[in-house]
Formats: sequence, C-alpha cells, structure tokens
Amino acid sequence: MATIALALFLAGCPLLRWTAASAVQNLSSVMDASGHCVCTVILPDDTFPLQRIELLETSARNLTFRVQWEMKKLQEYGQRLAWYEAKLQNASRRLQLLEVGDLTPAELAFQELRKEIGEMESFVGHLRSSLNGSDSTVEVVHRELQNMSVTVSALESYDKNQVVAMRRELTTLKQRLEDCQKGKPPVGRQPPVGRQPPIGTCNHQGIWRLSKPSVVQLNWRGASYKAGAWGKESSLHAWRKKRYWVAPLNLDGRRLDSVRLYRSYQDLLLSRNPTDQLIPGFGQGAGLVLHNGSFYFNCYNARDLCRLNLESGAVDRRAVPDATFNNRFSYAGTSWQGLDLAADESGLWVLHTTERSEGNIVISHLGPGSLALEKTWQTSQYKPAATNTFMVCGVMYATRAVSTRREEIFYAYDTRTGRERRLSLPLEKVTDVVQSLSYNPGDHKLYMYSDGYLLRYNVLFRP
Repeated sequence: MATIALALFLAGCPLLRWTAASAVQNLSSVMDASGHCVCTVILPDDTFPLQRIELLETSARNLTFRVQWEMKKLQEYGQRLAWYEAKLQNASRRLQLLEVGDLTPAELAFQELRKEIGEMESFVGHLRSSLNGSDSTVEVVHRELQNMSVTVSALESYDKNQVVAMRRELTTLKQRLEDCQKGKPPVGRQPPVGRQPPIGTCNHQGIWRLSKPSVVQLNWRGASYKAGAWGKESSLHAWRKKRYWVAPLNLDGRRLDSVRLYRSYQDLLLSRNPTDQLIPGFGQGAGLVLHNGSFYFNCYNARDLCRLNLESGAVDRRAVPDATFNNRFSYAGTSWQGLDLAADESGLWVLHTTERSEGNIVISHLGPGSLALEKTWQTSQYKPAATNTFMVCGVMYATRAVSTRREEIFYAYDTRTGRERRLSLPLEKVTDVVQSLSYNPGDHKLYMYSDGYLLRYNVLFRP
C-alpha cells in the first residue's frame, strides 16, 4: 500500500471530503504539537503504477538500442553491397572481354574469379536471410551472381577443352619438328607417295590414306549438342573461301535452327567475330553444305532440297523425286539424314535413297547454281549399313564403324566409270558416333562432327 501524508497549515482539522471515495481504503487526521492538522491517506497500489512505468522505460531503451543497431547493420550492408556490385560489374566486364576475344584465359584468372564470386554469394546469401528477401536489389544481385557462376563454369570447361586440343597439336608439331631435324619421317606417317595434286584438280588415283584427326574444339553450343555438322566454304571460286561454319542441331538431333559463321579459321579457334544465321523454316539433319555463298540443306519434314542465300536471305526449295525422308533409310547410328549434301571438285551432290532402290544409296549431281538433278547413279551399297558418305572427284566414299575409336572407308563408287570397289582405309576418331563427314576441295581436308566435337583430317592421294 502507498501512504501519502498531507500537512495542512490550519487552525484545526476540518471535515475532509474525498471525491473519489470509492478508491480510498483509509483516511484519518490528527493534530500535532504545533497545532497543525496532519492527514494520512492510504491508496491502493494500482492507482499509480510506478513499476510498470519503469518497465516500459526499460523496454523503450532496449528497443531504441536495437533499432539503432539494425540501422547501423543496414548501413554497413549497403556499403558492402555497393562494393560487391562494383566487383560484379568488373567481373562482368572481364567475362565480356573474354567472349569477344580481347582477353586471354590466363588474364581472366578463373580461380581468382571463382573466389570473388564465392565471397559475393556468401555475403548476399547472409544479407537475403537477414532481410527475408524484402530487398529487390539484393534479389537482383543474387540472380546475377548465380548466372555468372554458371557462365564461369562453362567458360572454364570450354577453355580446358581448348587447351587440351592445343596441347595435342603442340605435341604433334614438336614431334614432327624433332623428326625433321633427325631426317626421319614423322611418327605414324609414311613417306608421301609422289606429290599432292594441286587444289581443284583430280590428277590422282584416289585416296591413299588419311592423317590422324586434329581436334579443333567443342561446338559453340556445348557438349549436349551431339549431332551437327561443320566445315568451310566449298566453292573453288567463292570470294569468301576462308569462311568457316558450325551447325549443331537442336537437342532432338533433328532440327537445324541456326548456323554460326566465322570469317577465318583463326576466328573459329578463338570464338571471335561470329555471325549467327537463322534458318527460315528450319532444316533437318546434318547433311548441309556451304557452297558459293549459299547453304544447301534438307528442308524440315520434307523430301525437298533448300538453298539459303546468305547475302539476300532468300530461300529456294525443290523436291528430290522419289527420295525417302523423315528417318527412312538414314545412316547407321545417325538419324534424320534423308538428303545428304556433298561438295567436291566437280560441284554439288545429293546422296539419298528411294523406295525403288530399297535403301541403297543413290548419287545425284546438281546443276551449276541449280537445285535440279542433272544426272543420277544407282549404287549397290545399303545406306543404313554405312555411318556416312562423302564425295571426292566424282567418287563416293562410304564409311563404317570398326570400333569405338576407329572407322574405315570400306566402299567407293566412281561416277565417271560406273564402277564400285571395296577397300579398307582406316579413319581414327575420338568419340563413338560420327554424325557428319564432308570433304572440302579447297583444302583437301575431311571435316567430321563427332558427338559435339569438331575434327578434321588431311586427305592424301595416290599419284
């Protein structure tokens, strides 16, 4: 109970009236020795809750301290976030420089970049948990970091593939140089049989052998894109003879959406200055070829032959009479190659089958600058028994798998004489499946697309 003493300087003790009598427990008055009247009033505790006020004051001080502490943390987070955003922009700029070829992988320092991204991810993750995802800036930075981490992983993997390929080439070149200095023929090669014929001529007795494969790189869309084709401008008279192209098919291994072009082999190796060409209406299969500035390919879901002019963007098409399509009589291990285009010293060819041929390969020669078939030859080679075919100086060569790391050229048909023959020329490979194979008369090389990798071979001829 609380006791309140009231001293009244009065002559006596008059009758005291309390307006809130119901709240008073006891009231008394006495006269002291000096004649003053002293009144004593006893009130209940909850009339004036001092303890609760003290508790509220303590809580208010604690809340004020916590708010100040949280505001200080937010200020620190804001400063650190601004710093990490600057680092993120710098990292993005470095990645862009690498993609356009202005920065080498060594300068990029993948490990250092991974460490920076890891630090930023850790900080942003802590910040997200503190703010419960309520800050949109933090969420944007978090997504950008995730995208950047994926990009760095892809680039690092891609760079490793490039380095492995270049190391193989370097080892081969060093060995050849040492053998040259010693006066010995290079390892794995025999002394050349006569001189190689000049580019564009057919002054030889056919293919003698093929070199070991040169692994150029993984296709630009990645290891998941197993099927596709690649090569070089095949016309001997094209003014852009140095132009290279890479055409990975869609993940279904059937649809051709686009082709990436490079102005030179050096640009291809460095993934520099690429140009992407969309295929109107889509193509089908990996039997395409670039000839005299136009892409020739199997039109999607049809027996038609399409030609896309890269300068004008115009597309012409024409049906190949009686040709089977839509995976009918395709190559062994490779689907959707109903019409397989090929180029050699005499122009363009289309290799296909018909129901009348019962799946045996039919060779047709295209007229100059035309989609019309000039002449047709019937072979006895069953197409599904071959893994691929290509043309050299009017002769069709067919390949088949011997093992997971070896193919062989086992059949040839000469359109000049109408004769066919069996042979056995080894063709090494680095993966199981050969999705496409094409010869280029402008450099005497064979271009292979195998499980997403780009390979090429030197073709050596018998004099």
